[in-house]
Amino acid sequence: MKHRLPTITILDIPIVRATELEAMTEIRYLAEQPEPAMVIYVNAHTLELTTRDSEYRKIVQNAAIVMNDGIGVSMAAKIVGKETFPANLNGTDLTPLILQLAAERGWRVFLLGAAPGVAEKAAAKFLATTPGLEIAGAHSGYFKAGELEGVIQQIREARTDVLIVGMGNPVQEQWLARHQAQTGARLGVGVGAFLDFSAGVFPRAPLWMQKMKVEWLYRMSREPKRLWKRYLLGGPVFLAHVAWHTLTRKKK
Repeated sequence: MKHRLPTITILDIPIVRATELEAMTEIRYLAEQPEPAMVIYVNAHTLELTTRDSEYRKIVQNAAIVMNDGIGVSMAAKIVGKETFPANLNGTDLTPLILQLAAERGWRVFLLGAAPGVAEKAAAKFLATTPGLEIAGAHSGYFKAGELEGVIQQIREARTDVLIVGMGNPVQEQWLARHQAQTGARLGVGVGAFLDFSAGVFPRAPLWMQKMKVEWLYRMSREPKRLWKRYLLGGPVFLAHVAWHTLTRKKK
């Protein structure tokens, strides 16, 4: 599907350059089209993953809309060119707006992902905070290969319009690319740890850290063993990769 919004291309991935309102207008348009559309939020880690896996890179390139998440992507945009992003379109802030839009438009939402019981807790939170929202169902992201068809059937029989998938990168996008069409969902959204945040499994950073775009620092402080390499080493490596990629492209 051709992008209808302007984009900034970073490491061969076209990322929409849009305000929050423009992004939500585009998402509404996509959800009302007959063919399935995938929504992806990319941060520095996600973009770096696309350089190591050509199949994953194609999945991200072919998404209906790819949005910028985090300061790393904003810094990369300045390396690539003079323009940057007018807003930080991260999944934790934008996905609630998608749920609100679903409530307004009467779209049925299915939650898939996280550990057993987490999606159900998140569903209860969404129903309490979003009047009119219809949760068609919820299912853990941990299931065996032999259970796959049953999960797909459950989503399809729930008459799902919007499928929220929280399995982390790159698994959630790979899952949507392979199975979204079978589920019948028109809009598939990869949300990372959003279900965990919403269910209270992982607390979100204080508002001042969110506004300063250093939420990554809070997350790393909560899970240092798992995340320190991604943020302290991965970030600089990513920016160096962007700079080198941009320089070599200009020389051609």
